[in-house]
Amino acid sequence: MKGPNDVILRTAAKAVVLIILAFSIHLFISGHHNPGGGFIGGLAFVAAIVLLFLVDDIEKVRNNIAVDFKVVTAIGILIAVSTGIVGMVDEKPFLDQVFGVANLPIFGETGLATAVLFDVGVALTVIGASLTIIISIGDDR
Repeated sequence: MKGPNDVILRTAAKAVVLIILAFSIHLFISGHHNPGGGFIGGLAFVAAIVLLFLVDDIEKVRNNIAVDFKVVTAIGILIAVSTGIVGMVDEKPFLDQVFGVANLPIFGETGLATAVLFDVGVALTVIGASLTIIISIGDDR
């Protein structure tokens, strides 16, 4: 049942969701030098989507975000495991970080590491698994 304060709630939720999404990106990026990373960045992203679920109907949000979160989980696991195997190709332990330097056009000399790819895999796994669980619990079928 919709109440008279829905306009305020929906308007505030849009602003809060943008803030949470920006903060989740910050948490993800700062994870190499400060607390944060793929896990907590993924959880913050899930918090923003859950807020949308609370404000709007789950089906409406799922129609606007037409992604199968089980596939997102599988892709995340594949990326995370693949980065671990990259170290083994170099005859190093599983999940050993490989680091390199690339000269990018705009950014200049930039360090690249497989740890970032691992964090992407962790974030996708957390997002996919968490939203799959939340949608399964929230389904009224």
